[in-house]
Amino acid sequence: MMATKCTDYNFHEIEPHWQSFWEQNGSFRAENNSAQQKYYVLDMFPYPSGAGLHIGHPEGYTATDILARYKRARGFNVLHPIGWDAFGLPAEQHAVKTGTHPASNTQNNIANFKRQIKALGFSYDWDREIDTTDPKYFRWTQWIFLQLFQRGLAYVDERPVWWCPELRTVLANEEVVDGKSEVGGFPVERRNLRQWVLRITAYAERLLADLKDVDWPDSTKRMQEAWIGRSEGAEIRFDLENPAQGQLKIFTTRPDTLFGCTYMVLAPEHPLVATLTTADHRAEVEAYRKKAAGKSDLERTDLAKDKSGVFSGSYAINPVNGARVPIWIADYVLMGYGTGAIMAVPGHDERDYEFAQQFQLPIVQVVLPVTKNFDQAKQYVDEVGRLKKSMMICGWAEDADGNVVGATQESKAFVGTGIAVNSDFLDGLSTAEAKRQITADLAQRGRGQATVNYKLRDWLFSRQRYWGEPFPIVWVSAADYAKAKAIRGGALPSQPVTFTQEGEQQYALPLPDQALPLELPQVQSYLPSGTGESPLANETEWLEIWFNAETGAAVSASKPKPAGDAWVRGRRETNTMPQWAGSCWYYLRFLDPRNPHAIASPAALRYWGTPDLYVGGAEHAVLHLLYARFWHKVLFDLGVVPTAEPFRKLFHQGIILGEDGEKMSKSRGNVVNPDTLIQSHGTDTLRLYLMFLGPLEAMKPWNPRGIEGVHRFLQKVWRAFVGPDGQPNPKIRDDATEPASLTKLLHETIKKVGGKIEELRFNTAISDLMVLANAIQDAPAMSRQSARQFLQLLAPFAPHIAEELWSRHGGEGSIMRAAWPGFDAARLATSEVKLVFQVNGKHRGDQLVPVGLSQEAALQIARDNSRVAPHLEGKTIKRVVYVPGKILNIVVE
Repeated sequence: MMATKCTDYNFHEIEPHWQSFWEQNGSFRAENNSAQQKYYVLDMFPYPSGAGLHIGHPEGYTATDILARYKRARGFNVLHPIGWDAFGLPAEQHAVKTGTHPASNTQNNIANFKRQIKALGFSYDWDREIDTTDPKYFRWTQWIFLQLFQRGLAYVDERPVWWCPELRTVLANEEVVDGKSEVGGFPVERRNLRQWVLRITAYAERLLADLKDVDWPDSTKRMQEAWIGRSEGAEIRFDLENPAQGQLKIFTTRPDTLFGCTYMVLAPEHPLVATLTTADHRAEVEAYRKKAAGKSDLERTDLAKDKSGVFSGSYAINPVNGARVPIWIADYVLMGYGTGAIMAVPGHDERDYEFAQQFQLPIVQVVLPVTKNFDQAKQYVDEVGRLKKSMMICGWAEDADGNVVGATQESKAFVGTGIAVNSDFLDGLSTAEAKRQITADLAQRGRGQATVNYKLRDWLFSRQRYWGEPFPIVWVSAADYAKAKAIRGGALPSQPVTFTQEGEQQYALPLPDQALPLELPQVQSYLPSGTGESPLANETEWLEIWFNAETGAAVSASKPKPAGDAWVRGRRETNTMPQWAGSCWYYLRFLDPRNPHAIASPAALRYWGTPDLYVGGAEHAVLHLLYARFWHKVLFDLGVVPTAEPFRKLFHQGIILGEDGEKMSKSRGNVVNPDTLIQSHGTDTLRLYLMFLGPLEAMKPWNPRGIEGVHRFLQKVWRAFVGPDGQPNPKIRDDATEPASLTKLLHETIKKVGGKIEELRFNTAISDLMVLANAIQDAPAMSRQSARQFLQLLAPFAPHIAEELWSRHGGEGSIMRAAWPGFDAARLATSEVKLVFQVNGKHRGDQLVPVGLSQEAALQIARDNSRVAPHLEGKTIKRVVYVPGKILNIVVE
């Protein structure tokens, strides 16, 4: 208890006092060996930027802190940790500009974030703090990568990537916006570079199927499903007109429309483009490919954009009718989806239709839409026969029975299902049956097969940067790899990872576990090499080594080769891992963060499992969650973790907009700094106001005037518990007799607040506390037990003031250790309810009446009610509708 005697709540003194008390007493330490039921609540850990916390950070953090404090009061052993996702491009850019090591800047930023978070009074277990840039942490990030490598889930490949000349690094698709880098806004271009790639597609089906097992927002599940993009269809092989050029494979979900294929399209990056482009079209194709290289995938697939493309000069042969099909190059087809080539059916695909219109290509109708009666429509097809192939697929007319059967010249492609027409042996079949028959026919003739395709692409896992986890890989010659394999045996993958450099094949040799962590060297410059490699490529003493294949020891190649048969000549990998790597598994390290022998002990993994609640922004709905799920499933298959999913329950907090209703940003000048609000109103006020703004999941604008009302609420609570002399308010006593209505309201509030915390409905829980606080202020007396119970309800939301008042009113120990109060159901019972009176359906009054009132008694009360009686006078009652305890409707004439 503070010694202050101020009438008003002096948060400047009281809040730091209790924060110090909690830290000194380890109030929020979670125990690994506990008989208590566990509860693990986790925030998506922050990247410690130089700007520090903004008001959006404490919104989610306050929500999880309220829940964590509540669960402790309910007797749970609560794990509520915090850490830092600290590798990243901003720290490296700062290093480039200033010459200071990224670690120095990162640690300064972490110190600032930590100061701000502690000032907010969050009940984190700081003993479990982690930092992804700590070698003791990324030693295990590297270990997980080696497990992926060992199982053939990591490989190298020449990939077209986004290269930013200004940043001199590769960017992921999500880091490119409108042809420019997300950081800095610099122009980007396509370039082929050797990249590490993770085979996430091997887990595509499980990543999709297991979404049914998690309690996530439906919108997030849909986003994951769309990103994975499972499609059932057929792979079809088209012969090329020039037999020497082989075949062209395509994937389609609508093989039933094969007779409607009037042209084909290759992605500009397709390996056959150069082969299929004839001499008279080469210049035009090359210019088009260069232009396409400057567009993002999002730009290329934007349905609203004008379609562009060039003719290759070559033709394919339709495998079902022998038609000569022109092959075009167009950027609306992506190399990463399917085979990078499509059969274009403009009659039944909107993008194909627009392209065909743009370049005056044929459009053939091969599916007849059916809006009402399939059998009648089929009969119509049988009677009328095939429609003319020259017919444009546009709008549709109906026959006398209401079935759509004709066409006009004004609409676009019909993309639905219906009946096959103009399709030879498929005519008259439903879309589903036509799919089955055409796929079977193609398979029988060796021209295709049923297949499942995914939009999901393997994960590009390289960055040409310094500030990231080094790959624990050394590149060696074939002879040295054979020597290492003889020494290491089964510790190497069955299929080696290789790439060719200057005509010589290089082999990826993994570091043995005992050589981890591989740390970053000190460098002279943080600028990328400019050749596509990271700054590490310039550090020859670290890069070129003699490597002991057995122990992982390394000596600079500038020195003589050490004695022994295990030494080989090698070159370290110069790429570093992306920032995603450290955040893929951090929730597991919190379970046992100081364990030097494993990610976490088996006992800790069995006890804590995975987070019971994971809270973070919806902007991470796809990539972070997808990558974490992939790594977790690999660890599950290895027997490292006991569950198949990392996050069983997920919640997205809403965005807090600026006062102007726009997203907060420095450029708009609408960013709200929590430090300023803590100084002016106190931490408890800020915490309450963040939760009182509206539903946690909602997007809501910041209103600086609203915080005053919440601040007055806390001042009211203070004055209700502390007298003008700074002593406990004398109306709160052990022997006080409080009004029955106050006792009833207290027990109602205990029930409501507990339930609403469980449901994360914090704004309405605070409203309930405000109602109870008003009643306490107006009451002539209140028992000390009831007063303490109110403080316990307030404590998760405003812990500092609750601790102080608890202490002043004789509470034992910290309020955080007190058991959550229970409500007495008997005290919630009521003898009266409000009955609404209506006459002919119109509200005419209401009145408190005894519970269980009969219809006759209710009708008599209505007759006697001064507001109802005038509407009944001189009228005959025809009917009475009575819902006990709710409404009495009297029908008169």
